[in-house]
Amino acid sequence: MQVLARFSILSLLAFSAVASAHSQMTYKPAAPRTLLRAGHVLDVHTGKEAADQTVVVEGNKIVAIAATKDTPVKPGDREVDLSGYTLLPGLIDVHTHLTMANNFDPFFEVTMTPGKEAIIGVENAKTTLEAGFTTVRNVGANGFTDVALRDEINEGHIPGPHMQVSGPALGITGGHMDENLLPEQYHVIGEGVADGIPAVQHMVRQNIKYGADLIKIGASGGVLSKGDDPQASQYTLEEMQAIVADAHRLGRKVAAHAHGAQAILWASEAGVDSIEHGSYMDEADIAMMKKKGTYFVPTAYLIDWMAQNGHLSPFYAQKMKDVSAVEKQNAIRAIKAGVKVALGTDAAVYPHGLNAHELDVYVNQFGMTPLAAIQTGTLNAADLMGWSDKVGSLDSGKWADVIAVQGDPLADVRILQHVPFVMKSGVIYKNEAQPSSVDKLAAETPAINGNSAVNSY
Repeated sequence: MQVLARFSILSLLAFSAVASAHSQMTYKPAAPRTLLRAGHVLDVHTGKEAADQTVVVEGNKIVAIAATKDTPVKPGDREVDLSGYTLLPGLIDVHTHLTMANNFDPFFEVTMTPGKEAIIGVENAKTTLEAGFTTVRNVGANGFTDVALRDEINEGHIPGPHMQVSGPALGITGGHMDENLLPEQYHVIGEGVADGIPAVQHMVRQNIKYGADLIKIGASGGVLSKGDDPQASQYTLEEMQAIVADAHRLGRKVAAHAHGAQAILWASEAGVDSIEHGSYMDEADIAMMKKKGTYFVPTAYLIDWMAQNGHLSPFYAQKMKDVSAVEKQNAIRAIKAGVKVALGTDAAVYPHGLNAHELDVYVNQFGMTPLAAIQTGTLNAADLMGWSDKVGSLDSGKWADVIAVQGDPLADVRILQHVPFVMKSGVIYKNEAQPSSVDKLAAETPAINGNSAVNSY
């Protein structure tokens, strides 16, 4: 039955791509060269913004960045006029849930299926890419729907960002990653639930077997789950040490959902690669994270969005209120102490496509410079993912993931909330300056409403 279920999910992804009326086209880079004629190019390493530059793309990679006057057109070249724009690397979000979204009606949550999630992921992948996020980590999805989505994007069947995916997140019985909305008579258990060292080792290996690029764990309780406490640790130190040991030995990093101070401390001590949320982070946590080199993924904008737009059930709403009261001040303390930060949004807790609002929080609430904030979603995020040789900056040899904005993002980081130009792996997916330059991109994707957001924040 498991084989048939996974086959049906793949079939649904293929069907949804066909329904877009453009699915038979494969997204391939133009040949031989594309010349992106830029007004300015932002070097995220240094913050320099060189004027009148050309980014030269061959296939799916950047091969050169040089002064436009020194880069003449050759026969067969395609020129893209972005002389009124600033170019920078495609942004990276290390905490997304592309197969989920912000519908927290408990009845809706318990009636969600992996088939629906798979189809919904097609829309959200396109939305995220067109928002300028050319790379994401997807940290939690039911039925390995994120594995299927990643593979269909990689095959060129549908538009979407580069993805690293976790499959079902690991958690304890009755914890944040379990299915706690239905009564005992239904005997429903979350896919990633595992208790004890042998069981968590098995679950890590099983997730990897079915295609996971990383492992996501629930180190503490959560907000958008029933019956657990965000401040309470869930996995023990020993269980997390076993998870990390197996994951790292098998070449996978570990992301830990952790709100509570004890959970953050134990997860960092166990060697996880990132702490997601970190709401009740204290001085001991900060010291351990700095000692271990653990990344902090704040997921901060969701607090602002929820304050303005959230309509949660009472058993979610109070926890959201409590967490929101402390999370930002602790994030500011961690940032000032020098904890490494990578941009992550928890997109699904609020609508996909608003990912760049996270940068506004980092600059205008946390006190980062615009360059430091942009680095969290480029260089730092690439480092956390282990993809520094592929993404995160506009350098020769890296994937041609390029976005363009009007104005100077170092003067106002909020301009990244609207990205007029998106290239991923040498393919132009969005170009409001020259719409005819878009490469075989489906202009319309059917709207799909009502996504699942179980077990995210």
